[in-house]
Amino acid sequence: MKRLIQTGLMFGNLIHVSSPALIDRYNRALEHLSGKQTGLGDFHVDISGFSPEIAQELGDPLYLNPNGVNRQFILLTPEQKNAPLLDAKFSTSRDILQQFIARNLAQLFALTATDAVAGELVNSVFSVETPARLFDIRQIRVEADTTRGTIAQADHLAGLVERFKTEEDGWFDDVLIAEMIETAKQTGDVSRNPVHLKHETFEQRNFWTAHFGGIYLFQGVDHPAMITSGPRPTEELPIKYVFDMSDRNRIAKFLDYNGLAEPVVKARGVDGAAILRQKMDFIVADTLSRKGLNLTGRSRSDLRRLARAHVGELPVEYDLLAAMVRWAETGGGWPRVSSDHPGYFYTLRAADTPDRDLVNMLLAELCPLDIRQLFICHKPLFYESYSTWPEPKKAYVAEFLASEYAVDKAGARAALFGHEPDMSGRTPEPPPKPGRRDDLIDRVGPWGAVRRR
Repeated sequence: MKRLIQTGLMFGNLIHVSSPALIDRYNRALEHLSGKQTGLGDFHVDISGFSPEIAQELGDPLYLNPNGVNRQFILLTPEQKNAPLLDAKFSTSRDILQQFIARNLAQLFALTATDAVAGELVNSVFSVETPARLFDIRQIRVEADTTRGTIAQADHLAGLVERFKTEEDGWFDDVLIAEMIETAKQTGDVSRNPVHLKHETFEQRNFWTAHFGGIYLFQGVDHPAMITSGPRPTEELPIKYVFDMSDRNRIAKFLDYNGLAEPVVKARGVDGAAILRQKMDFIVADTLSRKGLNLTGRSRSDLRRLARAHVGELPVEYDLLAAMVRWAETGGGWPRVSSDHPGYFYTLRAADTPDRDLVNMLLAELCPLDIRQLFICHKPLFYESYSTWPEPKKAYVAEFLASEYAVDKAGARAALFGHEPDMSGRTPEPPPKPGRRDDLIDRVGPWGAVRRR
């Protein structure tokens, strides 16, 4: 992993904390949340305030995430909004923190000028002993305050001011006035400079969790399902369809029936053929690096020359993507392939839906040879996989990501996953009325006879 750290591909964009004042604020917040403190003179934090150095010092990788369920956070600066979230247990946590910071940016600038803001992503469960408990996580509420309770005191002062203005004898209530004065010493003038954070609630219906070996839970779609990276749960679950990664046909139908994926070469707003060619390069790199061939410094042209020299050794995924590229570039025949083909999911990307990132994460797991999508969309699995790769592949992957992705992350994401709106100006046609196919789906489900869990 040292190579990834040196190239900024691991622990990149963390916030360096070295100021004694910031360390003191961090310790007050950490004491407030967990009863612990750090003795380190400097450290790095992610968007939630989690520090890998402090985790090592305390011997507790979950020191800000008890039971891996209710993520706590410490904000020392609004700049943390651009940092990654390390060791995420739920796919939605970073997005929620980013939205919270963005929507309270002005207030957080003011509050973190003198204190740390400590808080928690609160849901209705405190632990997930079984997969069934995941269905109890429906909403996430963000709760936060400074270590001195500035927000709570400001809300209290606002209530006192309202009483002073509305109660008949408020002007003559010396006790009320005295309490207002003492509280205002802590909060300032809340009538001119209101101190308030929007503690919003976020729906969590479709998400990935690292618990139980990795689970994708889609509840807010037309045809709900749970997809597990490990063995299927044996307990009864409040969802009809449960798949594991070997159920490729049913996963493909799930994506199709819910309109969650589309062929890369037919997608608007991207160069589908170029994306597939790059996937082919990754497949070549995997094949040749496992033979011990050093690929450091090799260009795309070099890889394609090597592919021709070793064409008989390349897997079937390569052949399918080559056929797709021929269709896109030369008008060849459309390659018909079933969803149980090893290369099938390499030909897809997420459709333009609110669950785009989650679907791309699922596709990254189904396409482990596409190292770029794996790194962008599923970092926990990328780091786990990286540790098992042969040294030549590690060197190639680190060099490629550092030179071609990290230099323009936003541009690379737009080129891979961007969506253009329909420019036809036509009113979308209404969906067709249910017919025999839809009736069949209603009776037996969209993926055929799957045993209810």
